Amino acid sequence: MADKLTKKQETEIKRQLKYEKEVARIEALREYEEKYSEYDFICGIDEVGRGPLAGPVMACAVILPKGCRILGINDSKKLSEKKREELYDIITKEAVSYAIGTATPERIDEINILQATYEAMREAIKKLSVTPDILLNDAVTIPGVDITQVPIIKGDAKSITIGAASIVAKVTRDRYMVEMSDKYPEYGFDSNKGYGSAAHIAALKEYGPCPIHRRSFIKNFV
Repeated sequence: MADKLTKKQETEIKRQLKYEKEVARIEALREYEEKYSEYDFICGIDEVGRGPLAGPVMACAVILPKGCRILGINDSKKLSEKKREELYDIITKEAVSYAIGTATPERIDEINILQATYEAMREAIKKLSVTPDILLNDAVTIPGVDITQVPIIKGDAKSITIGAASIVAKVTRDRYMVEMSDKYPEYGFDSNKGYGSAAHIAALKEYGPCPIHRRSFIKNFV
């Protein structure tokens, strides 16, 4: 009769299985990177902050090294804040290039959220230190960009490069909104990040808007 596994052996087997499962998931997440592997510089693009009542919309463009396999990358919404912060450090260290584009609340009010998002994406692309050969975009085709584009529905959960962009964009914007919470503490931006939580809407009704609120988004509350 085979000897029973010790707790330590069981833990090690579970750890190894978990690792192998994650490696397989990352390989699946490289489908588009493999499909377009003839291109040297594949750039993933994603945005964060289209829905909030306050704060900017931010876009991130990321070029990862060829064959990059950073374990843990996923759609930023599926990750904990701690995990996003860990991955942010790894992605920004390993990336060939990455950049953030921003559209302010005033700009969103001026040209609408969709056009402001496109503007932020174009800015991120222009700020890269390397010109991309191809863009993998989360769902959209960006107007006014003279680079081959591949829009991928739910791309942040299907492409490692778009997933990386989603993480860097999310962490960058969250950090900004925490800073804004120090400046405008009554709205709870550190917890709601500008989204329309019940407490945020109640604060809007009590105090009125602050300078980073999107006037076109808060008409029903003020």
